[in-house]
Amino acid sequence: MSEEKQLSDEDMERVEKYLNSGFNTTERKPFRGLILLAGIWAIIAALGWVSYYIGKQAGYL
Repeated sequence: MSEEKQLSDEDMERVEKYLNSGFNTTERKPFRGLILLAGIWAIIAALGWVSYYIGKQAGYL
């Protein structure tokens, strides 16, 4: 990477001021990984059941 500064000190100060102003922030709920895992598991189980049902109806199982 280049060792040269991309922005002047004045521009960098303005960027930092904008980023720290809170204008771009949004409140979010905490990430709930177990709920995501349960949802994915439920979808995969449902798709497995559908494929089993289709295979049973077609006479493959």
